Amino acid sequence: MKKKLPDLTSDAAAEAFIADSDLTEYDLSGMQTVRFAFGAKDRRVNMRLPAPLLAAVRQAAASRGVPYQRFIRQVLEAAVSSRAAT
Repeated sequence: MKKKLPDLTSDAAAEAFIADSDLTEYDLSGMQTVRFAFGAKDRRVNMRLPAPLLAAVRQAAASRGVPYQRFIRQVLEAAVSSRAAT
């Protein structure tokens, strides 16, 4: 059985763990791809949504552990990316 990843509470702890560990010994099956947003967010979009839709968006974001506005941005990026790929 593979080892469970430790809880890392800082970037320094994560860097030290990666530098000193053989990751093949750990169970990485629960890992998810994460996108980091480096570009400036310099435009604002305002929209009105029905209360049930906003509640569903907030719930979906919470289940993924991200703020709801970031979740909306990720959904929009995925929609644009998938459309560009076809």
